[in-house]
Amino acid sequence: RGGMAAAAALLLLLLLAAGPGPGRARRDALREELLLSPLPAGDVAATFQFRTRWDADLQRGAVSHYRLFPKALGQLVAALGVRELHLALTQGFWRTRAWGQPPLQAPAGAELWVWFQPTITDVDKAWKELSNILSGIFCASLNFIDSTNTVTPTASFKPLGLANGTDHHLLRYAVLPREVVCTENLTPWKKLLPCGSKAGLAVLLKAERLFHSSYHSQAVHIRPICRDASCLAVSWELRQTLTVVFDTFSSGQGKKDWSLFKMFSRTLTDACPLASQSKVYVDISPKNKEKELLEVTPPPASVYEAIVQGDKRTYAVYDLLSPSLFNTSRSLNVQLKWKRPQDSSELPTPILHAQRYVSGYGLQTGEISTLIYNTHPYRAFPVILLETVPWYLRLYVHTLTIITKGKENKPSYIHYQPAQDRRRPHLLEMLIQLPASSVTKITIQFERALLKWTEYTPDPNHGFYVSSSVLSALVPSVIAMKDVDVEQSPLFTSLFPSSDGSSYFVRLYTEPLLVNLPTPDFSMPYNVICLTCTVVAVCYGSFYNLLTRTFHVEEPSRGGLAKRLANIIRKFRGVPPL
Repeated sequence: RGGMAAAAALLLLLLLAAGPGPGRARRDALREELLLSPLPAGDVAATFQFRTRWDADLQRGAVSHYRLFPKALGQLVAALGVRELHLALTQGFWRTRAWGQPPLQAPAGAELWVWFQPTITDVDKAWKELSNILSGIFCASLNFIDSTNTVTPTASFKPLGLANGTDHHLLRYAVLPREVVCTENLTPWKKLLPCGSKAGLAVLLKAERLFHSSYHSQAVHIRPICRDASCLAVSWELRQTLTVVFDTFSSGQGKKDWSLFKMFSRTLTDACPLASQSKVYVDISPKNKEKELLEVTPPPASVYEAIVQGDKRTYAVYDLLSPSLFNTSRSLNVQLKWKRPQDSSELPTPILHAQRYVSGYGLQTGEISTLIYNTHPYRAFPVILLETVPWYLRLYVHTLTIITKGKENKPSYIHYQPAQDRRRPHLLEMLIQLPASSVTKITIQFERALLKWTEYTPDPNHGFYVSSSVLSALVPSVIAMKDVDVEQSPLFTSLFPSSDGSSYFVRLYTEPLLVNLPTPDFSMPYNVICLTCTVVAVCYGSFYNLLTRTFHVEEPSRGGLAKRLANIIRKFRGVPPL
């Protein structure tokens, strides 16, 4: 017993020595945040962000103990030489013109773009292996990513984290616009959280409510960042984001009042025990010149003011780690009521927004049109447009036209990679200057190819999807922005840091396109099979029946007992038998 007690005491001393003490900083930290934003059209946007920062070097493979950082993703980064990873699964489309600029936007379906380390010799092999592993982790169809839907952009997707070089040959980008997001994708996403869905802000992630919404997008971002101001060491950051838009105006009997329980059918009771920061931000900025349109209950303990996306915003802050928050009530149910009806006729128009559509008639040729709007009254700025078109839509590059205010607008930079049948898609990147208060129309014609009958989807008459266009721009800010500390500022302001105080980075996605291709009559083989089987069954069955049937001469039977008794009686009477 004395030996066992000594061993237990030694083990306890080792655990205490290995744990973070008062003078030793934690190597990993978790921050969770919820941003609630009333939208101009009466909807409500809720953006969850869970940020795990780990002061470790994953590339050297010397990490053996994982505390907050998911082990599955950590080993994936170390084994495949991943420098940055960005995965988004989205259901629905963010309507920029009606809802404004999104904090984090993603295209419909599944989007994956990855930067690899320069030490990777075969990037395509690592890319294929990475997509297969992520497909198993998130229960998605990422294994359908291959060379036919993968491109290597040259200017659109720059590293968001710490990067020593920007060799675009180490970048891969792919989109699956047909991917459907469901609870089977949300469950593994929640399991990556340190507290799961048992505590903290994650208790609100109820699948029944999240997917009963107008827009749902969940994402995972992994990138290296500077450990301190000197940037002599590297830390790894994992951001799990989830954005959902609730249509409370139509479901609330004409009232725009809402609450956490009304949206999620749950309330907040505590913070995640592993989180160093857990806050709820509510956007209470006035939508017009008149002040105090909103009334927030319970009253917030503090108010945060910041310049976000070129506009001055005011946020009510609820700190879940504050002991005074749950003194009066056991749960937090934030409620927002409008003091008077909001005039929705004057919706604020975002400075940059775009739309895309297909025109033409017939099943041979067509035209893709993209409209880019710059509503800034006096500032012009450039925008990078990325177009990815499948190989079965054969683009005519000589028909590319860019018209702004009735005049031709020549792009400053253009990169085009033609498609190869059944091998790679079209890639078109352009740097276009957008004048102030202008609409730029970009059109290009295409011809539809005829696929093999085995290449059609199970529902060919539904059409074939074309992934969204990507717009990247530094939008000029109306109000000068100040440099803030990334560690101290809210998470919704630090994923795309501003390069200077006069502009902010915006990445937008247009609508995915649905194009019909020449489709053969797939019912004709069915008719032929049915007719052939019927003829074979009738002819062969009859012929086989005649060959295998045996005929026997049946002797006439004497009859039954009644007949014999009747013949005996007739014999005695002298009557002929029956």
